[in-house]
Amino acid sequence: MKLTRFTDYGLRVLIFVGVRGGDRTTIREISEAYDISRHHLMKVVSDLVRLGYLDAQRGPGGGIKLARPAGEIGLASVVLDMEEDMNIVSCFEGEGQCVIQTACRLREALKAALAAYLGTLEAYTLQDLIR
Repeated sequence: MKLTRFTDYGLRVLIFVGVRGGDRTTIREISEAYDISRHHLMKVVSDLVRLGYLDAQRGPGGGIKLARPAGEIGLASVVLDMEEDMNIVSCFEGEGQCVIQTACRLREALKAALAAYLGTLEAYTLQDLIR
């Protein structure tokens, strides 16, 4: 399972902000620390704010911080919220798309693998990553 760069950056932003505790930080600081485009990070941060993971404040003394405690931010939730879909292979997208569907068990095996992957992520919170 490979995460999109967007989700990877989202996790990095949450870790960076989480390490700061309750102090606000800026997209510029995160961009410089990770050497990631500020423009791209603005989109990532915007999504994290919309999803309720970050709180953003404009103006002097502004910046971003976690919207809730790091221990309440589950990794599986972040991944599921940020990834467009979790379709590992095309046969996850619907029924009747594969000519060998009646004989093939790949879909079942990959569904089990995805469930195990997400199950592992469910065991971790952002707090576990910043200790």
